[in-house]
Amino acid sequence: METDTMAHNPVNHPLRPLYRALGALTGAYLVLFGIIGAIMTADGGLFGDGDDRVLGQHTNLFWSLAAALIGALVLIGTVIGRNSDVVVDKYFGWGLLVVGSYELAAIRTDANFLNFSVSTVVVTYLLGLVLIMAAYYSLIGPKEQAGPPRQARERQSQSA
Repeated sequence: METDTMAHNPVNHPLRPLYRALGALTGAYLVLFGIIGAIMTADGGLFGDGDDRVLGQHTNLFWSLAAALIGALVLIGTVIGRNSDVVVDKYFGWGLLVVGSYELAAIRTDANFLNFSVSTVVVTYLLGLVLIMAAYYSLIGPKEQAGPPRQARERQSQSA
């Protein structure tokens, strides 16, 4: 019996357009945050640690540029489609959770090189979780694989 690495994920979910839109909105938010942050923090140096707040979050020029780049890549993956959005959303979603966890651990130390605050950590976690959710429910495939994972596997085993 062949095993699919994503056999536990629904294929051709009926709400796929909604999840793709949520992924795109997340990317757009990151681009907006990054652009405004880059403008607001341009005078503080790449790793400035001032009190610059953008959309309620602390940031510096480096994190602003990184957020804009991540958001642009998420938007590009969404526009391309054909399951590239699934891969992009999944990896950047988990990446945002890792960055948020690191910054939460380093928030009141000199290792807080991204100038995160607790609000920035919370927003980073939420954006990462939305991207992961969008990745898990945006998968498309042939009609034979459609439906809940168990039914799709049963149909494949009956046709084989």
